Amino acid sequence: MEMKGKLGVYLSKIKNESGEFEILQLLEKSLDTNNPEKGEVPIKLLGFGEISLVFEILTEKTKNLAFKRLPIFDSKEQVEKHIAGYIEYNRLLNDDLHIEVPPSDAAWVYASKKKKKISLYCIQDKINQPDSIGNRIIHKVGIEDVKNFILLILRETKKVWKFNLDNIDKGKQIGLDGQISNWAVKEYNVNDPHVNIDSKLVYIDTSTPMYRINGEDAMEGELFLKSAPSFMRWILKLFFLDEVLDRYYDWREVIIDLIANFHKEQLPEMVPDLLIVVNNFFDSEAKEFNIKPITQKEINKYYKNDKMIWVLFQNFRRFDRFLKKIFGKKYDFYLPDKIKR
Repeated sequence: MEMKGKLGVYLSKIKNESGEFEILQLLEKSLDTNNPEKGEVPIKLLGFGEISLVFEILTEKTKNLAFKRLPIFDSKEQVEKHIAGYIEYNRLLNDDLHIEVPPSDAAWVYASKKKKKISLYCIQDKINQPDSIGNRIIHKVGIEDVKNFILLILRETKKVWKFNLDNIDKGKQIGLDGQISNWAVKEYNVNDPHVNIDSKLVYIDTSTPMYRINGEDAMEGELFLKSAPSFMRWILKLFFLDEVLDRYYDWREVIIDLIANFHKEQLPEMVPDLLIVVNNFFDSEAKEFNIKPITQKEINKYYKNDKMIWVLFQNFRRFDRFLKKIFGKKYDFYLPDKIKR
């Protein structure tokens, strides 16, 4: 798949005759993050991340595109550096590692009249079959299909750590967030739902450019603290930022996160079978990496800690939103209803 064929095509769909992203500027101006689908620009919510909003703009030109909004930038230099990293990350995954990703592009607009805030919109082809995304599939198929799915993800992620191993002397590293919701199955049949051992996957969460050159991150990690209340940022930076970023460059940690997420998906009964798949894979197809087996105890401990952190974090964010409302300030981030964990 040639990504470059789409560059500029997406932007032509959202530019006006003067070359401005007028529809994004109107969206940014009128967006109510409490009720994002009720603004002046008609949108359909497709999903959300911890700091982002994913949606479709319901116009004839844009109805098959997915937009991911990241309102975290303070300067033109910051956002342009992130876009360059985003495009290169997509290229690395698709061209160098042969992990298929959707064609993508990006555009940005000022989020305030004083031009002190910038929102970035990452653009991809929309997944036309939402039920083909991993976190939906695992609720529709049996354990054998889920085991196949996990094995396919392990084989895709191996490409990342094989690249890192081969390029260790060159100072190049690629990271990945391997959570089940970041993968879609190609040619998935909703009328006969299965994941076969020869199914093909697409990796869809590419907006965070996770690669390092000589230890320097392509993205500015501190930008992702923007969604935290200001009174928490120094604590998070001091104690958690490096640990969270490093997690995505450790294959074992990425897989622990992947399997532990089945607790959040209310499928903890699948974890023991999936651990057998994981540990057999590490002991056979990835033997050269010398990865020690992952235990049920580790999964439980990881998920317990992760759940505590995110529940606390989201509660602080709700308090921050409340304070901004009291003082008549705009809250830039979408906060979903309470997530069952």
